[in-house]
Amino acid sequence: MRTEECNVCTLLIKRSSGLFSNGAGTINRKNLKILRKLLCQDTTTFKWVWTKQSKCPIAYERGRIYFDNYRSCFSCTTSVPGLLYEIPKCNRMEKIEDALLCECPVGETLPRHSDYGASLIALTANNWLVRLSANTGEVLEKVYLSSDCKFRYVTWEAAQETVVVKSAHIKGPARSTQTGSQHSLLLYLAVFKVLPLSVVGMLEINKKIFGNTVTDATVSHGVLIIMHSTGLVRLYSFQWIIHQFMEKELNLRQECIWNFGNGIVGGYPFGIPCNIRITESPPVLFEVSSLESALQIGGYPWHYIMTPNKKTEKGIYHICALKDNKVATNGIQDMQCCSLESDWIYFHPDESGRIVHVGPTQINVLKLTDLQNESGDCLVTEDFIIQARREPKVNPLVTVTTSGRVVKTRFSQLDDDPEFETFKNVDYEDELDLLATVKVTQAEMEGVACLTFYNNQNGSLIKTLPLLESWDVTYSHGLFFDRDTIVHIEQKPNRIFCCYVYKMICGTPEEEKESKRSGRRSSLYCAKRSLDLK
Repeated sequence: MRTEECNVCTLLIKRSSGLFSNGAGTINRKNLKILRKLLCQDTTTFKWVWTKQSKCPIAYERGRIYFDNYRSCFSCTTSVPGLLYEIPKCNRMEKIEDALLCECPVGETLPRHSDYGASLIALTANNWLVRLSANTGEVLEKVYLSSDCKFRYVTWEAAQETVVVKSAHIKGPARSTQTGSQHSLLLYLAVFKVLPLSVVGMLEINKKIFGNTVTDATVSHGVLIIMHSTGLVRLYSFQWIIHQFMEKELNLRQECIWNFGNGIVGGYPFGIPCNIRITESPPVLFEVSSLESALQIGGYPWHYIMTPNKKTEKGIYHICALKDNKVATNGIQDMQCCSLESDWIYFHPDESGRIVHVGPTQINVLKLTDLQNESGDCLVTEDFIIQARREPKVNPLVTVTTSGRVVKTRFSQLDDDPEFETFKNVDYEDELDLLATVKVTQAEMEGVACLTFYNNQNGSLIKTLPLLESWDVTYSHGLFFDRDTIVHIEQKPNRIFCCYVYKMICGTPEEEKESKRSGRRSSLYCAKRSLDLK
């Protein structure tokens, strides 16, 4: 099938002439196609436009940067990030501890007008689940969870549809500790539908039901996932559990009679009763023993990635068929990295069924191919490889000290040697279908980072951009590539967090030549470093 290649001018003329379909999705796809073409031009670069520091962790999601425990929000949709809203200061018990950005669903009729805008689903320190307007910070809904435990985390069970609120691990009473008896209750999980906000149920994870080795649990994509200290991971049908063990359906803001008492569901202090009580072990859908209980499921046909439950197997990944636990042909992936930090692997977020394996010196993008045999086996092959620029460094394997002692080294060079390019971050821009990687090289006691864009389909290099700020590999970093914006969030010493924002700019070939000739980039770097020193 031939794909039509149009330049940006042709696409703009067609759009202004109304030659595109009237569908919003079609127009949006054409706009993103224009943006991608502009970004891939040689004269397009990214310019540092904004920096802000904070004493609290910084979060970024879909064009919004959150500071001060989500109290202030800055929008990145303009040329320079600007304050969108700021919530009045509150005491530490009312601060937001975790949050998710919820977008308005398309094509659905919602009960309230406020439901049609983006909102922030936030969890406060005093166990309130709050829905805030993502544009004004106004409180739209509040639900009190419980007084029995401390809730700490909120995650998606199904993206933009269902959320799971998880409590911290529940400590046993002092009396049971003194007598040596074991406390069986581990944690609580509360599940909610969003837009409109409604409660699915609250359930407890009990060691008497799932075993004494249970260490953690969550709900994802209709599956209850139980993790054990032995490395065992077990999956159960959450819908089956609801059908079998739900004692009573709950409706928010409605009166409920519970355990010889009554109250308003979601109101203080009644909260959300534990209406799903698992009294016996549910049937296991799937189980596997993996190192550190690490398990990923994805691909097509369905496969999972795990590491055999032995410390000696760390860094070796097995890609197995979900239907029969059989390792795929060429399904054992081992980069044999000689590095301080281990490699990592995951299913590609572009829903192509591919697998991304990232090491310090290279990125392997793998694909699953059906062998078309009777057993339905799959073959793991390399789709493409992205490699860091390396020069061989010759170090003697045997050295002699001044005292005459012979010292033998086990290896000549680390794969993550700071003097050479090392992959530190990989991000995927789904709307532009581009891979963005961060490569760091140590120079003059500072980490120099560059951002490199690759074609997601074939791994071809598109362009490389230097980051003005240094990259300290001893601290955590987060990099987000979102359309025409790059956001870099880093942690500095003394728990200082810093956010850098870059914006895409398009120049002419003459401006690009003049910029290279005058060394404007180096002067910008020097100016930026002087600002950091101040």
